[in-house]
Amino acid sequence: MIIDLRSDTVTKPTPEMLQAMISAPVGDDVLGDDPTVQALEQKICDLTAMEAAVFVPSGTMGNQIGIAALTNPGDSILVEDEAHILHYEVGALAVLNGLTIRTYETERGTPTPDLIRRKYLAASLHTPGTTLLCLENTHNRHGGSILSPNEHFELRQTANELGIRIHLDGARLWNAAAALNKPISEFTNHVDSVSLCLSKALGTPVGSVLAGTTYHIERARIWRKRLGGGMRQSGLLAAAGLYAIKHQFPKLNEDHSRAKQFSEFINTNTQWKSPEPETNIVMLDLDQPASEIAELCESKNLRAYPFGPQRMRFVFHHQINDEMLEEACRRLVEISRS
Repeated sequence: MIIDLRSDTVTKPTPEMLQAMISAPVGDDVLGDDPTVQALEQKICDLTAMEAAVFVPSGTMGNQIGIAALTNPGDSILVEDEAHILHYEVGALAVLNGLTIRTYETERGTPTPDLIRRKYLAASLHTPGTTLLCLENTHNRHGGSILSPNEHFELRQTANELGIRIHLDGARLWNAAAALNKPISEFTNHVDSVSLCLSKALGTPVGSVLAGTTYHIERARIWRKRLGGGMRQSGLLAAAGLYAIKHQFPKLNEDHSRAKQFSEFINTNTQWKSPEPETNIVMLDLDQPASEIAELCESKNLRAYPFGPQRMRFVFHHQINDEMLEEACRRLVEISRS
């Protein structure tokens, strides 16, 4: 039995999800007449309390067109130094959007208002003015850490004070909402745009949705077309998103519970250390190279992701059950003693 904990993007569509996909009514989304895409975009608007939304093929595209819609080439933007948009989007902020990136460091992905004030650049003859603050919730490289609605509110107040906008990479915002038992809108009320992934957390094959104001989403649609993201009968994919929001979203705390059990087991039964997870991501701090442990895991059909010289990441998802959790624990103990 292969136990794949590399990411929550490794899931396969369930038979029920596939049935929803093949039975979905479709049209041509580029021409604006795919009813299932429209239903998904409206559902995201309802969840986020945003005016408009646009379905895109990937979270990277959602982030990039969302940021493009809120900025102009030459602007400076504030980005956390472990952020997905900095590490995993192949320099798109500079290559596609012509932006100057000013990074800020945090312990768990949550900047303080004072930190943002210090990093902010006023526009001048010599400096590119800061126009956007980028946030990530939950934060991947900080182990699925949560930015609370109250923290979002405080950062919104600071952004208003400085006259800048906020884009939220909410790929796993579903997990934050589930963990805190809060509506999605309690987080998104305090940002100008948000990109929500349908593959991470929810387990669909592909897709993200960007939400924001009507004006900025219309700008983002132009960017989607410019980057080749306009799809035709994409209701087939949107149907998977609608299914997952209804059936997978309510179960996310099961993933969180298994992640906590796994972390506790590591701390109790191995020489390694695991910080207590806030959501579905477990980080493992090692006393030897992560690449070696990853190879040993692979040899026992336990898949995980090296996340630094001596750190590994395990991500729980809806296709990991209690039996697989137990077996993952057993295999990891064997590896720790080898």
